[in-house]
Amino acid sequence: MTSSLPVATDSRALGTWLRDATPVDRVGIEERVATLKTRSIKKSSKVWALRLALSMCDITTLEGKDTPGKIRQLATKAMRPLPGDASMPSVAALCCYPDLVGVAKESLKGSSVKVAAVATAFPSGRSWIDLKIAETKYAVAAGADEIDMVIDRGAFLAGDYAKVWDEIVAVKEACGPAHLKVILETGELGTYDDVRRASALAIAAGGDFIKTSTGKVTPAATLPVTLVMLETIREHWNRTGKVVGMKPAGGIRTAKEAIQYLVVVHETLGPDWLTPDRFRFGASSLVNDLLMQLEKEVTGAYADPDDFTLD
Repeated sequence: MTSSLPVATDSRALGTWLRDATPVDRVGIEERVATLKTRSIKKSSKVWALRLALSMCDITTLEGKDTPGKIRQLATKAMRPLPGDASMPSVAALCCYPDLVGVAKESLKGSSVKVAAVATAFPSGRSWIDLKIAETKYAVAAGADEIDMVIDRGAFLAGDYAKVWDEIVAVKEACGPAHLKVILETGELGTYDDVRRASALAIAAGGDFIKTSTGKVTPAATLPVTLVMLETIREHWNRTGKVVGMKPAGGIRTAKEAIQYLVVVHETLGPDWLTPDRFRFGASSLVNDLLMQLEKEVTGAYADPDDFTLD
């Protein structure tokens, strides 16, 4: 990487910096992922890894038909993923639309589970900046602990990096005490080089986390894209000491996949990033598979999928 991203509002200056960023070695990234995917963990560590992955999940519902009742149901699952087993860790957060934040906050009262709200014209990211800021402020006022914003991919792909920078800076300010996750929608960026550029821009503009996807576009999270983003976090951390989190979202459905992601995180950023404060999974369907695998490790037999609630 080149030197730290300048605080600038001139798209030419920002564009020059981003275009000078070190190109991504596609073959190297994909070979590295292929190697790491073959790593196995000791059986004695598997339960620890499964429980850790569960604690990193953001249970999410982002449908037009979402109701307060559904939010309350998911809040119960978020706090107690396996009814009757108080030893099972809670998930990290419940993610919903901004207008349902108040219901989520009330339902999660007294728990460690955070409330995350998608804002800034999710999932397209296409709206006026004043409305994006207002939506963010309303969500935080309603109790959101985290804001998941989406970048304007049209502006980014057109080379208007200044617009993307300015919006992230403005939304970060509007977040106040809430943490900001910046969604890149990597499936629409097209290349590893653009994933790296968008990651570097989001981090330098103030993002507390960078996130792969909205879950509304295919492809969503992939291990190679996640590795590119993790390496960008590492480069920024080595240069500045700033800690930035990472959230792959969409398409991660099995415990086996989750453990592969944890291996990649460990090998890229080290054990300090193996915590919900620094790494999350945006994959609600993953929760049940983690619970099934944990049940197998404890009892020696798989549980019936019907024993778990559907999200």
